[in-house]
Amino acid sequence: MDKAASILIIEDEPQIRVAVRDALREVADRIGEAATGAEGLHAAASERPELVVLDLGLPDSAGVDVCRELRRLLTSPIIVLSARHSEDEKVLLLNAGADDYVTKPFSVLELAARARAQLRRARSSAAAPSPVTLHGLTIEPATRRVDRDGRQIHLTPIEWQILHTLVTAGGRTLTHQQIFDAVWSRQFGSPQQYLRVHITNLRRKIESDPASPRIVITEPGVGYRADVVR
Repeated sequence: MDKAASILIIEDEPQIRVAVRDALREVADRIGEAATGAEGLHAAASERPELVVLDLGLPDSAGVDVCRELRRLLTSPIIVLSARHSEDEKVLLLNAGADDYVTKPFSVLELAARARAQLRRARSSAAAPSPVTLHGLTIEPATRRVDRDGRQIHLTPIEWQILHTLVTAGGRTLTHQQIFDAVWSRQFGSPQQYLRVHITNLRRKIESDPASPRIVITEPGVGYRADVVR
């Protein structure tokens, strides 16, 4: 894939900034750096990077708050770096707008691969809707048609909306709350309880083996993702 025009690194530790910059040297033409949340937000607003790598442990502000502000400013993917690793933190960050999460210490090869994957997904989402194939299932976003082996599968409006929400996320994990907000909008209720029932029904229709799903994947304690194969 073509290089990104620019990537922004928001990280207060110089040695980690160097490691991240070296990891992403072949991913972007230009890499900007910021040592604080305030500097990072200013750079994001002025430079409009195609991807942001954000450290949570910033000296002037909580990383999750910076993540929320970045998401208000940009539609670009955000990869979070953190020394901590818990389901609750993942949920908090994903709800704040992060697209991926890498735990320190990290592999530079893995970070570069994740950055490329996020850039591909962002560019694909910006393109016109096209058919998506997931393990033998064909989804036509423009016509809301779902087929397996030439046979149309009839989904309820809620089932379609859940599937479409997951597919358009391009393989990114969405939390229960994110899916609930996208599908039910302002309706109140328990996201996990609502989703559990509808995901079960959706899997019965689209999975070859609903007991071992390959299309709609559960991320325990966090939410769901679609295993998208384009």
